[in-house]
Amino acid sequence: MNQTVMKEKAILPLVLSMSLPMVLSMMVNALYNIVDSYFVARISEDAMTALSLVFPLQNLMGAVAIGFGIGINAVISFYLGAKKEEKVNEAATNGMVLSGIHGLVLMVLCIVIMPTFLSLFTKEAMVIEYGIRYSGIIFSFSAIVGVQLSFEKIFQAVGRMMTSMIAMLVGCILNIILDPILIFGWGFVPALGIEGAAIATVTGQLVTLIVYLVLFIKKPIPVKIQRKYLTWNKQICKKIYAVGIPATLNMALTSILVTALNAILAAFSTSYVLVLGAYYKLQTFLYLSANGIVQGIRPLVGYNYGAGENKRVMKIYWTSLGMTAVIMAVGTILCMAIPDRLIGLFTDNGETIMIGADALRIISIGFVVSTISVITSGALEGLGKGMPSLVISLMRYIVVILPAAFILSRFWGAAGVWHAFWITEVISAVVSWILFRRSLSHEAQREQ
Repeated sequence: MNQTVMKEKAILPLVLSMSLPMVLSMMVNALYNIVDSYFVARISEDAMTALSLVFPLQNLMGAVAIGFGIGINAVISFYLGAKKEEKVNEAATNGMVLSGIHGLVLMVLCIVIMPTFLSLFTKEAMVIEYGIRYSGIIFSFSAIVGVQLSFEKIFQAVGRMMTSMIAMLVGCILNIILDPILIFGWGFVPALGIEGAAIATVTGQLVTLIVYLVLFIKKPIPVKIQRKYLTWNKQICKKIYAVGIPATLNMALTSILVTALNAILAAFSTSYVLVLGAYYKLQTFLYLSANGIVQGIRPLVGYNYGAGENKRVMKIYWTSLGMTAVIMAVGTILCMAIPDRLIGLFTDNGETIMIGADALRIISIGFVVSTISVITSGALEGLGKGMPSLVISLMRYIVVILPAAFILSRFWGAAGVWHAFWITEVISAVVSWILFRRSLSHEAQREQ
C-alpha cells in the first residue's frame, strides 16, 4: 500500500481495506481452532479435556509472539509515518532476532513444566498423557511461531494486509486438511491420534512462515531485515518492549484467567473444564474477528499519529467500534439461539451439552459491550500507549473477573463463574471509556 494513502484515503474504505483481509484470515483461523478441537473430541472426552488444560500455556506462547510483534508493528508504523527509514529497518531486524530468542526460551520452559502443570488440575493419567504428547510437539516450534508472527506484524505495518491474509489462509487451510488425515489416518498415512493434531498445527505454522519468506524476497516491502541493521539500538528496543510487553501481558492474561478458572471449575466437575475450553474455542470466531479489525487499524492509528493526523485517528477509532459491535451482536444471537448445537461440536455427553448451553447463554450477555474494551485497547497500542491498554486487560482478565468468579461460585456454583464474564465486561467498558476520554483530552491539549 502507498504509505500516503494511510493519511489521505476516506476513513471507512481505508479501515475496510485494511481490516477485512485480516478479519477473513482470523475467521479461517478461528474455524481451524474449532475444527481441530472437533476432531480431537472425536478421539475421546479425555483428549478434549487435555487440550483445554494445555490451552493456557499454548496461549502464553502465542501471547509472547504476538505481543512482541505488536511492539514491532507499532514502532515500524511510527517511524514510517515520521519518514525515518533507517530506524524502520533497525526496528524490524532487532525485533525479528529477539522474537526468535523469546521462542527458544519458551520452548524449553513450557516443555519442562508441562507434566507438573497438568497434574495441578487433574489426576486422570490419560488426560495428563494426552496433554504431554500434544504439547511436546507444539512447543518444539515456539521459535518458528515467534519469527512467523513477527513477519505478520511487519507486513501489516506497511499495509500489506492481503499478503498477510494469504500467508495465514494457506497455513490454516492446510491445518484443517491435515487434521483428520493425521489424527485418524488415511491411505498410507497411519492414525497418529492427538500427536496428529499437533503435527497438523506446526506444519501449518511452518508453511505460513515459508510463504512470508518467499513473498518478502519476491515482492520487497519498504522494510529491510539485514545483518547491518542488527545494532541493538537501546532506544528502538526500548520502544518495542514498551508496547510489546504490555501487549504480551494483555494476551497472556488469558492464560492466567483460564488457569484460575479451571482450578475453580475443577472443584465441581471436569465437565466444566471441558465447557470452558469449548467456550474459548467458540469465542475465537468473535474475538479473532474483532482482532482482525484491531490489526487493521493499529498501523493506521500508528501512522496517522506519527504524521500528526490526530483527527483521523479518532475517526478510525469510531469506525472500527461500529464494525466490531456488529460482529459481537451476531455472536450474541447465535449463542442465545443455538447454544446446545455449538457445545455439541465438542462432546456427545448430554449433561455436558446442557451445562455448556447454559454457560453460553450467560456469557454472551457481555459480548456487545466488550466491543468498547477491545477496540480501545487496540487503538491505545497503535498510539504507543501500552500501559493504558494493559490496564484495560487487567480489568477484563484479572482484577474484576477472578474475584467475581470466586465469590459468585460460592453462592451459585459453576453458574457464578459464567455470570462473572458479563459483569466484568460491563465494568471494564466503563473503565475503558474513562481512559479513552483522558487520552482524547491529552491529545486535544497537545494540538492547542
